[in-house]
Amino acid sequence: MAHEQLSGNVKTAYDEFYKKHDEAWRMLGAKYKAQHIMQVCQGRTFNKVLEVGAGDGSILQILSEHNFAPEYQAVEISESGVQYIQARQIKNLQSVQVFDGYHLPFADDSFDLIILSHVLEHVEHERLLLREIKRVAKMCVIEVPRDYKAGVDARLQHFLAYGHINMYTPTLLRYLLRTEGFEVITDLTSMIEPEVTRFNTYINQKKAKSFVTDVKIAAEFTAKKVMGSLMGKKKQEELANAYTILCSKTARQTEIF
Repeated sequence: MAHEQLSGNVKTAYDEFYKKHDEAWRMLGAKYKAQHIMQVCQGRTFNKVLEVGAGDGSILQILSEHNFAPEYQAVEISESGVQYIQARQIKNLQSVQVFDGYHLPFADDSFDLIILSHVLEHVEHERLLLREIKRVAKMCVIEVPRDYKAGVDARLQHFLAYGHINMYTPTLLRYLLRTEGFEVITDLTSMIEPEVTRFNTYINQKKAKSFVTDVKIAAEFTAKKVMGSLMGKKKQEELANAYTILCSKTARQTEIF
């Protein structure tokens, strides 16, 4: 059964995860994740939206404040995360519940849109979750970090400390989605904004504030933006820190051979 597919140690780790909560850091990250969702969905309207792996509810809170949709629901494997979501009292949030990581407790085509933001890299059996998403929603927004670089296996402990067990590039994510019967409608590459880098440097890493550091952070971001603009989509994907896709399901089933 589906609940047996989620390893016990994984469930325990995420139950504890939101007990060590940093509201300012999470809301800053959510600010840009929500912006990416709204950007790839621009020009479309959705009535019923489900966030899968909703974490502490920070993304839904921002989307609600922007009147992204008239109805939201959320599922999350972490009980502490569900408690944070409930405490936020998000406008138009109809329900939030703990789920087993794979089985969504909703009927076929229950939602216009599912949001899966920085979740897929944590999922042990991502194809099983994608098939369940395809069953429940007509469209889906997926965002993943672009962690992959040559030699990534040498940084195994670094990524496992964040719970990142899957690595994606834009090309690999598109391949995964297309082989699971999704059609890519639009996509977006993004880099870590200077505001986020400064917070991570000065607050999280507790480094002394410095004008020189501020200039270096801004200059590196600008140089990458210009390079991507001049060299096109392939270079933008190489430089990206995150990749966001809006996709819809197709009638095509996965066929191997």
